[in-house]
Parts: sequence; structure tokens; C-alpha cells
Amino acid sequence: MRLTQGTFSFLPDLTDEQIIRQIEYAIAHGWAINIEYTDEAHPRNSYWELWGLPLFDIKDAAAVKYELDSCRKSKPDYYIKINAFDNSRGVESCCLSFIVNRPSSEPGFRLDRQEADGRLIRYTVHSYATEKPENHRY
Repeated sequence: MRLTQGTFSFLPDLTDEQIIRQIEYAIAHGWAINIEYTDEAHPRNSYWELWGLPLFDIKDAAAVKYELDSCRKSKPDYYIKINAFDNSRGVESCCLSFIVNRPSSEPGFRLDRQEADGRLIRYTVHSYATEKPENHRY
């Protein structure tokens, strides 16, 4: 199963050249960039770990690519994504987010059904990866 989160998630993985073009696009618009990673990419997990510091005022895509390569080297079996934030309206709003690294195996998710009062049925999403201890999920 392939995790589909963020921009470009239904396309094949981006090449490094395509990633650099997206970074250049974000820089051209004056957006701040950061790199995040996680070993638990549940669809509701919005708290990924930040790699280093946010890359404010970076004007060179090579600097972002260097940080991305460092993160890939350190966390090869993690999900890694690049985010771009626009603060032109006085708040940090995410305008671009895409996955740039995936584990070699993505075990997927299952729906757990819970029957509640009356005819109410609730579903929760369970990640198969969380059955293993943290840092050993992939």
C-alpha cells in the first residue's frame, strides 16, 4: 500500500531534479521551507518531527537539498516530507507539502469497526506499523 498524503501523492515518487524544481518554486514565492520526518504516518498524525530548524530566508535550493540529503542519510526508512509556508498574511499557512522519502515497505492501515449506541457505528484507522516498537517499524 502506498501512503497518499500531500501534494503529488498519487504520482510516482519525484526525482531529485523534480524536488529541486519544487523547492525553487517555493523560494521564488518567498515561502519558508522545512523538512519533517516520521516513522508513523497515520493520516491524522500531523505532528511529524522537524529536521533541524526551519529554513527561513533561504535563497538557494542547494541548501535545502543538502539538508534533505542529510535527513535521508540519517533516516533512510522514514517518511520525509518538505513543507513550504507563506507568511504574507501574518500567519504561517502551509501552501505546499509533499513526501520525498518513503520506507522500503509500507504496511498500510486497517479500519476497526466499533458499534455504539443505537445504530451508530464508528471507525478508527489503525496503522500496522504501530504494532512494532518505535524506530523498528519499517
